[in-house]
Amino acid sequence: MAIAMAQQKGNTVYVYDEQNHQIFTHSGELHGYTASTVTIKIGNTLYMYDDKGRQTGTRSC
Repeated sequence: MAIAMAQQKGNTVYVYDEQNHQIFTHSGELHGYTASTVTIKIGNTLYMYDDKGRQTGTRSC
């Protein structure tokens, strides 16, 4: 399933698929997204998640 949209609401990032169904949510600041990944900033670290909400990596910023 691909990521169609990621949206910031308050301190939470909501991620949706092509049918507008919510896939997952995470706290933090939305930094960007593609069809397969979402990047969320928490503090001084970027966290990358796949389309199932599993963390795939981190990077300092």
